[in-house]
Amino acid sequence: MPRSSRWKADLSSFLLAGFAALLMTTSIAPTAARAADATTVHTLIIDTDPGADDVIALLFAMASPETLKIQALTTVAGNVPLAKTSRNARLAREWAKRPDIPVYAGAPRPLLRTPIYAADVHGSEGITGVQVFEPKQPLAEGNAVNYLIRTLRAAPEKSVTLAMLGPETNLALALTQAPDIVRGLRELVLMGGAHFNGGNITPTAEFNVFADPHAAEIVLKSGVPITMLPLDVTHKILTSPERIARLRGLGNQAGKTVADILDAYVQHDMQYYGLTGGPVHDATVIAYLLQPSLFKGKQVNVEVDSREGIGFGQTVTDWYGGLKRPANVNWIAEGDSQGFFDLLTQRISRLP
Repeated sequence: MPRSSRWKADLSSFLLAGFAALLMTTSIAPTAARAADATTVHTLIIDTDPGADDVIALLFAMASPETLKIQALTTVAGNVPLAKTSRNARLAREWAKRPDIPVYAGAPRPLLRTPIYAADVHGSEGITGVQVFEPKQPLAEGNAVNYLIRTLRAAPEKSVTLAMLGPETNLALALTQAPDIVRGLRELVLMGGAHFNGGNITPTAEFNVFADPHAAEIVLKSGVPITMLPLDVTHKILTSPERIARLRGLGNQAGKTVADILDAYVQHDMQYYGLTGGPVHDATVIAYLLQPSLFKGKQVNVEVDSREGIGFGQTVTDWYGGLKRPANVNWIAEGDSQGFFDLLTQRISRLP
């Protein structure tokens, strides 16, 4: 067997064995209703696959240092391959003038499935509407998965919030290798999934989950408190010409950059869905961390369909509790659209 094939087979066996052990040993406790307010300070790691909306989310977060104490950005393959997601995270860091934040590159492919990308939405470079280039500051030494294990093991109990804006591969690998790291996690806030809205990559599946459903299964079984911002809410928080114009009118480079990205990025969804504006999916995670009162949801049981077939990657959301299974997710279904854009615009105004 060629070395590359033997490595893939060994990796698959390792992951499946670890996955099975994790499912057998981890109990899922119902998560308590979260009553955080806008003054909550988060020790934060952002796991991301930039992506146009990821870049906007990163700028949003990096403009909020008084409440979002960003420890690192960790990157994963998703919207585009890992080399480009890692470059784009570094670009966002450079645009925000935040050289203090390290960027670690992580998983270059999903756990088991064939890799997929979203260049049809985000363009071949992962960001549309602006010129991309090689940032001055390099990646941090080391791998994102090892960084997560090392950092979460050393962290005080339930102290670190992990914002996840892409496929959940990095955390799934970390949990499989070191299940004890759940001790350091305060909560996970994820952009992913779909229920009432339907999917955006298949009729039932949202892209981040579809890109690595086996990783999403592991994360949902972790027992860590989870909030998910699915397409159900992101498709209710839409751009408009006036909202983009406000960002452009801020007079700083960051406002122009965000407006230029949005002008190009939202066209796909507006045409595909027949919407009057476009969603800024991943930025809703940052808005939730900053001002959770903008959103409404409830505790539900969520599982992922990882079987091959038409439902592959679907988040099966038991909204009405018919299965009588323990809730494992705070599923967000409603959001204040104008409040979101007011907050985004106010924070982007702080950047150069």
